[in-house]
Amino acid sequence: MSTPYRLWEIQERSNTGPQCDEDEFLSKIFSPTLQKIVKKYEIKYNPKTPVPADDDLADRVWKAGWELFQEVGLYNTDTHRIIKVSDDEIKEALYVAKDQYWVGAGKDAVLWKHRKIEDREPPFCLFSPDCTCSEELHYSMCLAYLKEPLLDGFCAPILEDSIGLKIRSGSPFEINACTQHIYNLRLAAKQVGRPGVFLVAVGTAEHDSGQIAVSNENWGVRTTDSRLIGTLTEFKTADTLLNRVVHCAQYGCYVGNLTGPIYGGWCGGSEGVAVTLVAYSLNGLCIHGAIYNLHFPFHLNLASNTTRELLWPIAVAGQAMARNSKLLYKSGGYTNAGPMTEMVFYEAACHALVSTVNSWHLWEIGAARNKHRNRTTPLEARIAMEVGHAVAGQGMTREEANDIALRLLSIYEEQAATAPLGKEYQECYDVATALPTQEHFDMYRKIKDELSNMGIEFLY
Repeated sequence: MSTPYRLWEIQERSNTGPQCDEDEFLSKIFSPTLQKIVKKYEIKYNPKTPVPADDDLADRVWKAGWELFQEVGLYNTDTHRIIKVSDDEIKEALYVAKDQYWVGAGKDAVLWKHRKIEDREPPFCLFSPDCTCSEELHYSMCLAYLKEPLLDGFCAPILEDSIGLKIRSGSPFEINACTQHIYNLRLAAKQVGRPGVFLVAVGTAEHDSGQIAVSNENWGVRTTDSRLIGTLTEFKTADTLLNRVVHCAQYGCYVGNLTGPIYGGWCGGSEGVAVTLVAYSLNGLCIHGAIYNLHFPFHLNLASNTTRELLWPIAVAGQAMARNSKLLYKSGGYTNAGPMTEMVFYEAACHALVSTVNSWHLWEIGAARNKHRNRTTPLEARIAMEVGHAVAGQGMTREEANDIALRLLSIYEEQAATAPLGKEYQECYDVATALPTQEHFDMYRKIKDELSNMGIEFLY
């Protein structure tokens, strides 16, 4: 399915669905339902096994996620109504969904396919710094990432200022910044010889007006590119998000469903996060018309997802979706440590390893908890993608991945709360050439050698 599922029938449910006060949706509907379903399907987290090899557990998580989505629906904060999708509609949407898409254009087009558990096909590698950056560094960052050979797609850093002016959501300043964002991105892609590369744009747009303003085949976001449409945590939407659903459907670009279920929040623990990831994927398919899901579950206090309590739901949810659907889904990584630290490379490698073996495609990587301006570089994403290609190519099993994940966790997990912030982009890269400093590259090379000694068979 390349078009939204029953677009207007679904949209109308924002006006006709069950009414509910916003304050009661999470506390009286979502969270109690999730707790009941987790208990019903006997889903239990085992911290000793961040990568389980339990197919029955995966199938129970799939059933639980389906039931959660079908019972809870999606709450519209503007209309105070719940968009509900029936059991038969979920089945129909899954039946007509496609398991592969060509994305990007011309010589740069890439076939993006559904992956299985322990799949030997490499993951689709979407490089993304995910953080905000200074206006004067934005173009250099775009160049640096687009130079990466394993890059199948790119999502650029986010502007907070444009032509020296602070961006305000929904204002003319946002439209101007979104225009600058896509111009930088398209020019950088052309300069590195990848004019048709698949782009997910534009992250600078917070409001629907900014996103809609840059839909243009000649200079803006093309129909061969993608937009992300977020879900408000947890299981909420708003008209400004649904406006994007309709616009993207009618414009004709690809849509990704963006979700970040929170460990320690309304989802509860690892079990609830795993179930919610599956439910969010069904929401993306049925309500957002998404061809893929981008999931970045994260810890309420740490704001990262490289510790075992987040790696477990990533692994289990990936297995659940691989065994029971043909959906496309990406695993978005958030590390605790920042660039030019050994810890960030260990974290990136572990996140990519667990995700890849358990059927995910990769979206890497938000460094330093994705909270600090300019604090990201392509090298931590590069090592993650190289790990993804390596473990797929060698046919790594879940049991083997679990052993290596435990070794990596023993190196960095105790430092999660006190992780070093590292350095900013301009301290790790030459801004003019968009290439890493020798110090930064040497650290990356050192960690790559260590990973090789642990059993990761890099292809080069």
